[in-house]
Amino acid sequence: MTFIVLAIIGGFVILTAGAEALVRGASAIALRLGVTPLVIGLTIVAFGTSAPELAVSVKSALSGNSGIALGNVIGSNIANVGLILALTAIIRPIGVQSQTVKRDIPIMIGASVALLLLLLDGQLGWIDGAVLFALLLAFLWHSYRISSDEDAEEIEAGPRNPWLSTLLIVVGIGCLVGGGILFVDGAVDLARMFGISEAVIGLTIIAIGTSMPELVTSVVAALKGQSDIAIGNVVGSNIFNILCILGVTALVHPISSAGFSLLDFAVMLVLSILVLPFAMSNMRIGRKEGFALLAAYLGYMAYLVTHAAA
Repeated sequence: MTFIVLAIIGGFVILTAGAEALVRGASAIALRLGVTPLVIGLTIVAFGTSAPELAVSVKSALSGNSGIALGNVIGSNIANVGLILALTAIIRPIGVQSQTVKRDIPIMIGASVALLLLLLDGQLGWIDGAVLFALLLAFLWHSYRISSDEDAEEIEAGPRNPWLSTLLIVVGIGCLVGGGILFVDGAVDLARMFGISEAVIGLTIIAIGTSMPELVTSVVAALKGQSDIAIGNVVGSNIFNILCILGVTALVHPISSAGFSLLDFAVMLVLSILVLPFAMSNMRIGRKEGFALLAAYLGYMAYLVTHAAA
C-alpha cells in the first residue's frame, strides 16, 4: 500500500514538473515567433498542460486499461471547467475576448459533440483516432493563421535562449513519460485493491491529478491579470484532450467506452455548453458563474463516489 501511494504521489510530482518545463520552453519559442498570448494559451500552453493526460492515456491504453484512458480525458475536461475554470473565476473574475466566445468555445463544444458521435458504436478505433487527429491539425493551422493578424504581447515565459528552451522541452517530455508510467501503475493498483472500476478511477483520481498543471497555470495567469492565458488554457486543453490525446491514443490502441454511463458524457458536454452563455454575460466569467460551475462539479463527484461505493 505504501509503495502504491508513493508511486502515485511521485508520478504526480514528476508529471507536474515535466508539464512546467514543457510549457516554459514551448512558450518561449512561441513568443520568439510572435504568437499572441491567447493563441499561446489555446495551443502551446494547452498542449503542455494536457501532456500529462497524453502520457497517462497512451500508457493506459497500451497496458489494456482503456477505461482509464477515456475516463482520464472525460474527467479532465469536466474538471477543467467545473473545478479549474470555476476556482480561477472565484479567485479573480476572468475577462473573455469576443473571439473566444465566437470561435474558441464553440470549437470546444464541437469537439465534445464529435467525440460523442464517434463513440456511438462503443469504441474509438484507429479510423476515429485519425479523424480526431485531422481535426486537431485543422485547429492548429487555423490558430496559427489568425495569430498572424494580431499583435503579439510580451508575457512572462521561459528563457530567451532557444537552446535552453529546447532543453526544457526535451526534459519536460521525459518527465511526462516517466511520471505517467508511475502515476498510472499506482492508480491501477489502487483501484484493484479497493475494487473500484477503471472508469471511476480515471474520472476522479487520475483526471484531477493530471489536471493540476491546468489549475496552477490558470490561477497564476488570472492573478497576474493574464485572463487570455487563463481562459485559453482551459478551452484549449479541453480541445487538445479530445482531438489530440484521444486521437493519438486511439491510433495506438482501440479505446472502449464500456463502464461509462450516459451521465459522464452528458456532464462533460453540458459544462462545455454552459461556458458559452457564462462568457457572453458581460464578456467575463465572474464569481457567481464560478460558484455555479463548482457546485455542479462537486455534485457530479459526490455521485461518482456514492455510485462507486454502492
